Amino acid sequence: MSEAVSGAVSRFETAGFFPRGMSPWYAKIRAVSQERRTLDVTALSVMLVLTALWGFQQVTIKWIAADVSLVAQAGIRSIVATLLLLLWSFFTKQRLFSRDGTLIAGVAAGLLFAFEFVLIYGGLAHTNASRMSVFIYLAPPLTALGLHAFVPSERLSVRQWAGVLLAFGGIVLAFAEGFGRGGATWLGDLCGVTAAALWAATTVVIRATALSRATATKTLFYQLGVSALALPLASVLLGEQGIRAVTPVVAASLAYQGAIVAFASYLAWFWLLTRYRAAPLAVLSFLTPMFGVLSGVVFLSEPISGTFAAAALCVAAGIVLVNLRR
Repeated sequence: MSEAVSGAVSRFETAGFFPRGMSPWYAKIRAVSQERRTLDVTALSVMLVLTALWGFQQVTIKWIAADVSLVAQAGIRSIVATLLLLLWSFFTKQRLFSRDGTLIAGVAAGLLFAFEFVLIYGGLAHTNASRMSVFIYLAPPLTALGLHAFVPSERLSVRQWAGVLLAFGGIVLAFAEGFGRGGATWLGDLCGVTAAALWAATTVVIRATALSRATATKTLFYQLGVSALALPLASVLLGEQGIRAVTPVVAASLAYQGAIVAFASYLAWFWLLTRYRAAPLAVLSFLTPMFGVLSGVVFLSEPISGTFAAAALCVAAGIVLVNLRR
């Protein structure tokens, strides 16, 4: 990879905008893919579908919470996605088990990933899907801070600092609004913010260790594979009942979470990033929390106040500022 391409990519790693489970996508992209295009109708259409899929996921979790325990859902999601990723790697002849010095960092990233999803799924028992969607997307500004501290080449500009502060201001406003409603959502909100910090920590581990040289598929495999082992154990330790009933809605929701979101949508995202410019894709990816809020309101009849809407817009604006070109 040329110095120019490497430098350009480095700027967008700082924001940590990659959807869950992803590492720097450019690790081993073929030379033919290094000249990326501006966004066209295909890219815009795919991004619109992907962000809608990601934003809708919290709704599907809540829909079947009475039939499948929350953290158990996360475990099933990771198991399904891991099996599909193994099949994909077999047919595309990608090596996942070669010795390359990434094992320790990979397991660490996987454990952070697993704990993050314990908090996301478990936190949904205590807050709305729309609120969770906004809180977990605090991760990009937190990632920017982490990389600023641990990776010398990833210093924040004045504009990026403004974005971080704006996003944090939005979170403070959202928390204040939650307490103003009698404190009914504060525990779930806190789970969302902590999950965002773990997402950021995962990205820093990937960026600052040998994982930065691994393929995106292998890094994703570490996260999905470790969480496929850890999340069912966490469900048992939390005393969850697991699967209480199997219905068509349950099957559809679990397939959506594991096969569509955790596997297929991430592959589509990789495809976009090998063909189109990263900057506009980064900005468009933050339609996700907006779709999350909309999905919660439309499909779960969740209330949304003017204060929380303003907080969500502050978070989205801060994330965009962090991701724009320097």
